[in-house]
Amino acid sequence: MTFNELVRLLERAGFEIVREKGSIRYYAKPGVDRLIRVDYHGSREVPSGTCDAILKAAGLKRRRRR
Repeated sequence: MTFNELVRLLERAGFEIVREKGSIRYYAKPGVDRLIRVDYHGSREVPSGTCDAILKAAGLKRRRRR
């Protein structure tokens, strides 16, 4: 999964960007107490552990490729 795909997944789930400093973006959603931090790098692949941690913090499941 690329950073672009990860951000699209978060935004489709209702998360919105609330803060940005350089390449670091913070996303929030009403009803979720914590901010989700994404070190955004565009079309580069997200390391699998990082991706899993971000999705777990957001309460989302990893999308499987076919």
